[in-house]
Amino acid sequence: MKETTATTDKPAQSSNEVPEMELTDGDILDAMQHIPGYLDISTEDFRTIYHLAHHHAVGRLFGNLRAENLMRTNVLPLHPDMYLDEAAKALVRSGYKALPVVDADGAVIGILTENDFLRRLQVGTFLELLLHMLDDSFEFQHRCHETPVHKAMTAPAITVRQEAGIGEIIHAFHLHEGRSLPVVDGGGKLLGLLLRKDFLKAYDMEALR
Repeated sequence: MKETTATTDKPAQSSNEVPEMELTDGDILDAMQHIPGYLDISTEDFRTIYHLAHHHAVGRLFGNLRAENLMRTNVLPLHPDMYLDEAAKALVRSGYKALPVVDADGAVIGILTENDFLRRLQVGTFLELLLHMLDDSFEFQHRCHETPVHKAMTAPAITVRQEAGIGEIIHAFHLHEGRSLPVVDGGGKLLGLLLRKDFLKAYDMEALR
């Protein structure tokens, strides 16, 4: 069991950075042709104005978008020595597709997802699992009852700090295909769970206009 997390390690000043589109001189000269009158600026001046406007717009639109403001709280985590059948019941009760796994100090050491169950049970889909269980339910019950969470979980988990902004959250979601990210404090302890759907709802450009 690898007891570490992979918190995105971007510097605080880049937490709200959103990648800018690179403008070529050709792009700029084409745009300038559509502005009536004489423009006494160079392509580099234009590029600087674009950069400053982008930075200002990102701050205006996303300055308050932080992981701590979007996360679900009161998440009951799993523990590494729980068996998978107990963990499955906890997942169903939670309504989430994944739950963080924490150590005795509350630090995140992994995450257990529905896909982790499928991999551990050596099936590709839940339909395939259902068919196998119809043939031999005892075998699957046995595997779940004998397998502790730490042998099936994904570790290290990709996490974000509570103060993470839009740039850091996007970066973290790009690092894995999961639907949620554990949110942690500076010591790696669990604070909540950030769902991809909650982030996308907050990132809705149409709603922000």
